[in-house]
Amino acid sequence: MEKLKIAGGYPLKGSVRISGAKNSAVALIPATILAESTVSIDGLPDISDVQILKDLIEEIGGTVSLKNDEIVIDPSNIVSMPLPNGKVKKLRASYYLMGAMLGRFKKAVIGLPGGCHLGPRPIDQHIKGFEALGARVTNEQGAIYLRADELRGARIYLDVVSVGATINIMLAAVRAKGQTIIENAAKEPEIIDVATLLSSMGAKIKGAGTDVIRIQGVDKLSGCHHTIIPDRIEAGTYMILGAAMAKEVLIDNVIPLHLESLIAKFREMGIMVETTEDQIWIAGTDNLKAVDIKTLVYPGFPTDLQQPFTALLTKAKGTGMVTDTIYGARFKHIDELRRMNAQIKVEGRSAIVTGPVQLQGAKVKASDLRAGASLVVAGLMAEGITEITGLEHIDRGYSQLEEKLTGLGATIWREKLSEEEIEQLQNS
Repeated sequence: MEKLKIAGGYPLKGSVRISGAKNSAVALIPATILAESTVSIDGLPDISDVQILKDLIEEIGGTVSLKNDEIVIDPSNIVSMPLPNGKVKKLRASYYLMGAMLGRFKKAVIGLPGGCHLGPRPIDQHIKGFEALGARVTNEQGAIYLRADELRGARIYLDVVSVGATINIMLAAVRAKGQTIIENAAKEPEIIDVATLLSSMGAKIKGAGTDVIRIQGVDKLSGCHHTIIPDRIEAGTYMILGAAMAKEVLIDNVIPLHLESLIAKFREMGIMVETTEDQIWIAGTDNLKAVDIKTLVYPGFPTDLQQPFTALLTKAKGTGMVTDTIYGARFKHIDELRRMNAQIKVEGRSAIVTGPVQLQGAKVKASDLRAGASLVVAGLMAEGITEITGLEHIDRGYSQLEEKLTGLGATIWREKLSEEEIEQLQNS
């Protein structure tokens, strides 16, 4: 086990290249199961979630080569093997295996997914969609069993806008008989990315990126080559880091359209932002104005940037309110920021941040992926040394974090935890 150490106060300057989208990768890799020949995907981020999914595909019979940022998957020998436990428990996005296995084999056994603990995130909308397509779904000893004699297209209205449910239903529906219509579908760019891959494989999908998606089922899908979109959440995190500590920073390989809600808030705070087709330039300032944010489904402010943005608000003058309408329990980072001298209080689904304050280095723990990003932002702003544990969460979503930050001028490194520190963590 390791800890991340940050010596705060060093200004950032230079450029950073954004990796491929984590939230696309974790759906694109399971989607390859639906093909009957080789699929290659390039631009993948170097994160633990990709490695876990590679291992899961191999476990069920797929042949996988992962070199640098490209994965090549031959799914022709995949079998519908039950995956009730093991690596499935390590990431929430393992639920995409349900839709993909159901679409190809008309049956699947998948353990209830793991991942970050962000309060209740039920998969009832996924199950509603599978049942509408003709599957029988049961929960047996902690695993989801899906069985269907055949899948038939249906009209499915999602009661809650859900990225996961939208993608999972798409995966099952592309090889169902007839037409499927998903209403109140999520609109995130990652959905368009998955639809683009499926279409390249031979699927017939219209409306991805709108709230109504139409899918005409096909008998089989073939291999293809696909390039993943840039990670808008990683890009947003580096934008926040730049706003907090940069003289100026250039963020490369990004789609600015995907980050309009964050760009608008930056300009409201007094941060200089310029965009080109695939780059964003940020100039930091010591005169940040506090603002309020409310997380919403895309194209609203992303819940995945709420936690890093909360850290940035500690540097802003005035009082800002952060309201998370997506995940009400996504405030576990607040206690850790308080350890660093942040002035924040939580009221229901909102955190009220008063600033500016000078953060102080401390020993803190990442409770989930984006909480970890929040603590990295705070550590770079703080006086002294910050030690962050719980790096397994950060490694799920940020590729080459230390290398990228060191390249911008940060002083950041990893150290092995002592046996005493490991014992303290296990008992905490």
